Amino acid sequence: MNVERLQDRLRQFAEERDWVQFHTPKNLVMALSVEASELLEIFQWLTPEESQEVMASPRAEEVKGEVADILIYLLRLTDVLGVDLDAVVAEKIGNNASRFPAVDL
Repeated sequence: MNVERLQDRLRQFAEERDWVQFHTPKNLVMALSVEASELLEIFQWLTPEESQEVMASPRAEEVKGEVADILIYLLRLTDVLGVDLDAVVAEKIGNNASRFPAVDL
């Protein structure tokens, strides 16, 4: 997955529809939250076992659609804010590795 290429495509998509005016950080965060809630709704009443098998269920396409929506809004948000996803994710993984050392198995 090439993050910059996806952000470029999504930015162009929004520009072609004159949606950039609506893609404020506030609106994008709210939309991201809504999409995450729609994914949550799919899993809300599943047992742990059912959740493990959701991609083999009739709801698999819904899960894929919601995951895509979440990523799209996150990519738009980071583009609008100028957040370098590669850098912040690498930094977060490093911080988490320090906070949560690996266990010897």
